[in-house]
Amino acid sequence: MSLDAILTQVTGSFNWESISLVKILSSLLVFVVGIIAMKLILRTTDKLLARNTTLASIRGYLHSTLSALLWILLILVVLGVLGIPTGSLIALFSVAGIAISLALQNTLSNLAGGIMILVTKPFSVGDYVDVDTVSGTVSQVGLVYSTLVTVENKQIYVPNSQVSAAKIVNYTRLGRRRMELTFNASYDAPTETVKLALQEALDEFPQILSDPAPVIWLSNYGSSSIEYIVRAWTTTEDYWETYYRLLEAVRPAFARHQIDMTYPHLHVHMKP
Repeated sequence: MSLDAILTQVTGSFNWESISLVKILSSLLVFVVGIIAMKLILRTTDKLLARNTTLASIRGYLHSTLSALLWILLILVVLGVLGIPTGSLIALFSVAGIAISLALQNTLSNLAGGIMILVTKPFSVGDYVDVDTVSGTVSQVGLVYSTLVTVENKQIYVPNSQVSAAKIVNYTRLGRRRMELTFNASYDAPTETVKLALQEALDEFPQILSDPAPVIWLSNYGSSSIEYIVRAWTTTEDYWETYYRLLEAVRPAFARHQIDMTYPHLHVHMKP
């Protein structure tokens, strides 16, 4: 049924002279009672939402949506009291809803993803995250887009439908991160001497946490060197600076203990 046909059915098939004074007064009474009931329902809903901190960020959106639905319901009830056929109006609303849904399909998908993000809270403003192929600090969480700022100071708007469906890695939420570094030392260097040199490098950084304490292990025997692994914890804010400074500090520490940082060699013997 087309939109014109529905409007014609609503306005043309109804006898407006059949509306009596009693029906008008009854509809006014229903309208006033409906307004009061709407206010009570919305007030009660707001109180329930206020108790749930998880839904705090979408409280306004839920209030507006519920208010719109209650208004539509009240209008239909008032029209029914007046004796106006509401079946065609419901069909009209259905057609309009389908048309709007098709036109705003992507937007509604992003909106649903935004509500899911705001409810589940996989990240907050200020967190550094990986979202699919995008990495950056969260600067805004909206209903349609989430905004990330990369280390190159680029602002990226990611559709929430993509965010809600992607794997999210949050580097900030737990407050600390573990760095894992590997170093190669010569077979001629005693293991304890290498561990001592690595520990001296670690001791230079107060940013490295004592709990959990850093650990140093011999991890592999290579073809031309022995591999050692260092695992240490820092706060999320200190991670990258400590990571790179520790790499720089190990080389002079090895030099002080006369430890060679070997690399693969290829010896070629020529026969006469």
